[in-house]
Amino acid sequence: MQIPLKITFKDIPQSDFVEARIREKVNKLEQYAEDITSCRVTIEAPHQHHHKGNLYNVKVDVTLPGEEIVATRHPDEHHAHEDIYVAIRDAFRATQRQLEDYVRRRRGKVKTHDSEPHGKIIELVPYEDYGVIQTGDGREIYFHRNSVLDEDFDKLEIGARVHFAEEMGEKGPQASSIHVEGKHHAV
Repeated sequence: MQIPLKITFKDIPQSDFVEARIREKVNKLEQYAEDITSCRVTIEAPHQHHHKGNLYNVKVDVTLPGEEIVATRHPDEHHAHEDIYVAIRDAFRATQRQLEDYVRRRRGKVKTHDSEPHGKIIELVPYEDYGVIQTGDGREIYFHRNSVLDEDFDKLEIGARVHFAEEMGEKGPQASSIHVEGKHHAV
């Protein structure tokens, strides 16, 4: 790191143990991204509760070439943040995920999402809880009632356009996570 780590305590006393834990976490971050130029960590306990423990806000601000990553964990998101070490852990986990994404982008290894297969419903058998989709290439794919998302199976109609995830079932390919295409979906 080009600029030394800066740790700020707000509304709570400084703690050597907390600082040591933060330094450990920052050293781990440097294993994910060697080009971190600076890191600032702020810990605060803005709410002084008398009947329960303090809830801690932890903010981790990491600067890299061409990018700044900020992860914040607020107490209203999770009551486990009554423990300062849990709040620190969660903030650094979020920072680590963002750093991993940054490194993937820098390496050009960003996942591309192929569009889900599309098709139309060609058969419905409501009393046996299944249907069949015909794909654009003419294949027929079985689906079960439970695979239909955001739509009532009983309201499906033959000819309805759908997109879905395909997986191998006991008797061949089957569709899961079926979405009925509407005006907001590509056809």
